[in-house]
Amino acid sequence: MLLIRGLRVGLNVPQPEQQAKAMALKTLRLPESQVASAGVAKLSVDARHGKPVLVYTVAITLKNEGAEPALAGAAPCVAISKQVEFRPVIAKTPLGGRPVVCGLGPAGLFAALALARAGYRPIVLERGPALEERVRAVEHFSATGQLDPNANIQFGEGGAGTFSDGKLTTRINDELCGFVTQTLLRHGAPAEIAYRQKPHVGTDLLRGVIQSIRGEIQQLGGEVRFNTRLTGLIRENGRLCGVQTTGGDITTPALILAVGHSARDTFEMLQEEGLPLVCKPFSVGFRAEHLQTEIEKSLYHQAAGHPALPRGEYQLSQHVGERCVYTFCMCPGGQVVASASEEGGALTNGMSYHARAGKNANAAVVVSVDGRDFGQDPAKAIAFQRQLERAAYAAGGGGYTAPAETVQSFLQGKGRLDLGRVQPTYDRGVRAFDLGSLLPEELAGTLRTGLSAFERKLRGYTAADAVLTGLETRTSSPVRLERGENLQCTALPGLYPCGEGAGYAGGIVSAAVDGLRCARALMETGGPQE
Repeated sequence: MLLIRGLRVGLNVPQPEQQAKAMALKTLRLPESQVASAGVAKLSVDARHGKPVLVYTVAITLKNEGAEPALAGAAPCVAISKQVEFRPVIAKTPLGGRPVVCGLGPAGLFAALALARAGYRPIVLERGPALEERVRAVEHFSATGQLDPNANIQFGEGGAGTFSDGKLTTRINDELCGFVTQTLLRHGAPAEIAYRQKPHVGTDLLRGVIQSIRGEIQQLGGEVRFNTRLTGLIRENGRLCGVQTTGGDITTPALILAVGHSARDTFEMLQEEGLPLVCKPFSVGFRAEHLQTEIEKSLYHQAAGHPALPRGEYQLSQHVGERCVYTFCMCPGGQVVASASEEGGALTNGMSYHARAGKNANAAVVVSVDGRDFGQDPAKAIAFQRQLERAAYAAGGGGYTAPAETVQSFLQGKGRLDLGRVQPTYDRGVRAFDLGSLLPEELAGTLRTGLSAFERKLRGYTAADAVLTGLETRTSSPVRLERGENLQCTALPGLYPCGEGAGYAGGIVSAAVDGLRCARALMETGGPQE
């Protein structure tokens, strides 16, 4: 398959996709009669200079595929692409038992899928329930404020990413990203994730994809044990030989630990076991909401609202001294959701459905912290998150109501919530409060500086009716469990720290890729049982 990149088409050109395909053939100097298929591989928008232009990458497969290599490089914009395959090297010596995967978020899901396809029949532990029950628990919490600590936006089948935007954007450059996309498509994700510059599945559609992947794991002999939490590790002669769970002990020579960024009790257990946990950078702040139409006016200018343009998205950052203020997990046409996993702690997250049809855009606005803020003590980093969440709960007045104020009020430290066109979407309701008082003074001041800089980068960001809802504390795991080049824990062979919770990924795709890497590393140590 040939990829022809950088094909620029104006917004008002009739049938822009057909125009892009014609431009691709012209670039290759090929007649259409030699083409087996031609389609859009990627679509982005160049909105610079106030005149948005559609930028296409077109994929072309020739009837004579053997002629494709000669055309690669025919122009600087032409390259060849091959189907991404996951072909691990499997050891001839048997592993010695069924591997265990702990956590059914993206990392655990893809690790278990790879193992199941290779015949290992993995046992998967998930502290929360299956997705149908989890959705009911989340909806019940949203309506009543009654929290289930094991079935919420953080825990349950699919992990925290299930109740987000299903974003597939990633900064990592690994060919396995293509394998992840192909797998999601095979299990029902919308076709557009193959070509959008910033692909997303949407919370509503992602649920079916996750259940379908889990179904394949089970059909291939894998076993998923819901409502089963990891409580301890069993060792023999300095290596892992089993795990302790709320459902009983399991003998296993290998554990892929993919528990997600909020499994604080598991982090504490690992520390008690004497394993090498260290601090890693994370960020804290709040959710910012604006009218989606106003964001698009700032991005697309006079072209805002054009039917050929996607919903407007932004990503902003500003260095302030040694810290960075940045936006994270931007959800066009989405809503802010209550994301607690512990009693008495309030926190926010953002989500949107596939259509992204809501009135508001929301994004986390956060400031970085790291081990230097906590004396390199992982326990203090976790305690800091918990302290902020409890302070936010108290500021909201209980019931998981969240503290909120308008952007201008936060910049001035007034604690006011003078609502205008932007109505807060946080599902448990909001209460006016001085958000800056909930954070250490230095962090609050840094966030104010960063927000002011954002206004210079995206007009209207500090508009009078923009709303901030707090707090956002779970941007990523505050800790990392050290692993070596073989991806096993440096202090316990047989244990594979994996994904976002272990400190090695951030987001759906990078976590899934890390799950595949850990599964591959495990396969290299031992083959499946006969």
